[in-house]
Amino acid sequence: MKELADFIDFDIHFPITDPTWIFFLVLVIILFAPIILERLRIPHIIGMILAGVVIGEHGFNILARDSSFELFGKVGLYYIMFLAGLEMNMEDFKSIRVKATVLGLLAFIIPLGIGFWTNMNILDYGVVTSVLLASMYASHTLIAYPIVIRYGINRQRAVGIAVGGTAVTDTLTLLVLAVISGLYKGETSDYFWIWLVLKFLVLSIIIMYTFPRIARWFFRRYSDNVVQYIFVLAMVFLGGGLMELIGMEGILGAFLVGLLLNRLIPHVSPLMNHLEFVGNALFIPYFLIGVGMLINLNVLFGHVESIKVAMVMIVVALAGKWIASWLTQKIFRLRALERELMFGLSNAQAAATLAAVLVGYGIVLPSGERLLNEDVLNGTILLILVTCIVSSFITEHTAKRIAMHDADVEEEKEQEKERFLIPVANPETLEGLMSLGLVLRDEKLPDNLVALSVINDNNDSIKQEMRSKRNLERAAQIAASTNVKLTTVSRFDLNITAGILHTAKEYEATGIIIGLHYKASIVDSFFGNLTENLLKNTYLQVMVVRFQMPVNTLRRIIVAVPSKAEFEHGFIKWVTYMCRMSSQLGCRVHFYAHPQTLGYIRGYIQKKHKDTRAVYSELDDWNDLLLLTGQVNYDHLLVIVSARRGSISYDSSFEKLPMQVSKYFNNNSIMLLYPEQRGDPNESLSFADPRGFAETQYYDKVGNWIYKWFKKHS
Repeated sequence: MKELADFIDFDIHFPITDPTWIFFLVLVIILFAPIILERLRIPHIIGMILAGVVIGEHGFNILARDSSFELFGKVGLYYIMFLAGLEMNMEDFKSIRVKATVLGLLAFIIPLGIGFWTNMNILDYGVVTSVLLASMYASHTLIAYPIVIRYGINRQRAVGIAVGGTAVTDTLTLLVLAVISGLYKGETSDYFWIWLVLKFLVLSIIIMYTFPRIARWFFRRYSDNVVQYIFVLAMVFLGGGLMELIGMEGILGAFLVGLLLNRLIPHVSPLMNHLEFVGNALFIPYFLIGVGMLINLNVLFGHVESIKVAMVMIVVALAGKWIASWLTQKIFRLRALERELMFGLSNAQAAATLAAVLVGYGIVLPSGERLLNEDVLNGTILLILVTCIVSSFITEHTAKRIAMHDADVEEEKEQEKERFLIPVANPETLEGLMSLGLVLRDEKLPDNLVALSVINDNNDSIKQEMRSKRNLERAAQIAASTNVKLTTVSRFDLNITAGILHTAKEYEATGIIIGLHYKASIVDSFFGNLTENLLKNTYLQVMVVRFQMPVNTLRRIIVAVPSKAEFEHGFIKWVTYMCRMSSQLGCRVHFYAHPQTLGYIRGYIQKKHKDTRAVYSELDDWNDLLLLTGQVNYDHLLVIVSARRGSISYDSSFEKLPMQVSKYFNNNSIMLLYPEQRGDPNESLSFADPRGFAETQYYDKVGNWIYKWFKKHS
């Protein structure tokens, strides 16, 4: 037995220092803490912090807070700020930037003012100590932000206000910290304030100018998900490192990088899913556990002065944030639920608070005392614990109520069926087609994407079947990386057109997304037989697309709309898709149309999609389409809303579209959109009912010419 014991060697010493076991225990905590605490109705975030208290050196001393917690903790801290900037709806933020600024200023000034008075009069601290300690009350960390992501309300107005307010408060707090730390490092001079602000502004401008351009170039050149993820993470730490070089805290740089990459990483993209997954699975929990390991409950409750300091800090911090949220609600007449959500998100102290207290604790005064003593350090840890608990509980409670309210509202609306059919025959266009489908789909509707591969029933069917399987697997991987359920269909048919049409009927598709045909020879047509036959045999909406760059790098959508497009059955549907694409990509959509048609487009968008960044320009005559050549850049998507022959908005000049696109827009990303029509294309036409819309269009042309002549000479 002794030999067996020696062979196994179970000798374990605490705290555990072996990296393998440290990482294993952390993973076990990350795995089981949410499962256990969910039964106790305790938010997951609090579970991670409490787990850190238990296993830390001030608890059961199971793990030492080694360098891995320093590293992963800092990554997690940056990750929280980066995701906050990345998840922010920039279009919504522009509409609420005044509200966010007001909340940020109030959340900084009110706790700072109350805190300075209490520090001077109740805690008897000096002026500099009181200012630094009061600035800690003013800062806050979006530690409860993963909760609003989990409930899917991260694009709510109140969330945007709280996130924007965080940028304001933390910037001001870190400026105070930089000034005070510089004061005791001998860095202050007559121009210290001016020099600090100047460095911050110059660096911010450099980052805002260079980072988006570098990222756009990189995403166009490299499409591998792993490479893109590493690149984004490097950008985050580069932004944070540059901020630290000028004396600011790196979390400001991480937040700024998140804001700048916001438009390049769509909410539904695989890259976004990877960023959230890795952060929420590893880095952020590691950071929270590390925060819990700092808490020393024995020293805290064994020292009366520490308890006094902690109580004052907690009361002032919570009261100051609640007053700021209450005033913001009253000033802008927000809902009570929105006030609670703003308060829940803005009262947690962690990131900047930890930075401030550690800097203050490290500054030794000439008298030998520390600028922030151990009472403040211990009180800060309790402040972090209490405010994180309060923040998490309030955010969890309010987010659930808001999500339930939104669900009730959605249930009252009648949801129209929506399902996109995406034929994936060409591996080179597959990723672009799938990216477009993910951007266009309604996130609230399940099972609305169908990938199809049609195999010609001929002697070479086995080889085609293998190719079809690979294409569908690739499409499924792209959809799975965004947590979207994709239905894959592989079918044998006499020809590809028949296979698409049969599948569209079987799966009740409402729209078809196909790639633009590549001409194989001079005699080959622009659209190819597939697209031409498809347009003749279905009245579903068909989008024929060609992308010259990844969808997420597009900077503007330019939509050319023919006259009378508003009378087509699918008018509302395609306008909705344009607004949805604009929102997902964070870019502007520019409509060119006849004045009457523009009125219908503007009216619908203002009524149903008022947050869309839309621009409207007149295009009196469809023959003026070539005027857009000077408006469409290489990073724009040109959408040409066409029409089938015989439809209301059909124009004879549509016959020139293939030549015009080939000659003038050959190097641009383009979408030719054929709106949905009523009826059945297979209905037979008779001499008694010829549906001769073509003749009426010539009458319209004569009428338009007479109208322009009178308008010119009047």
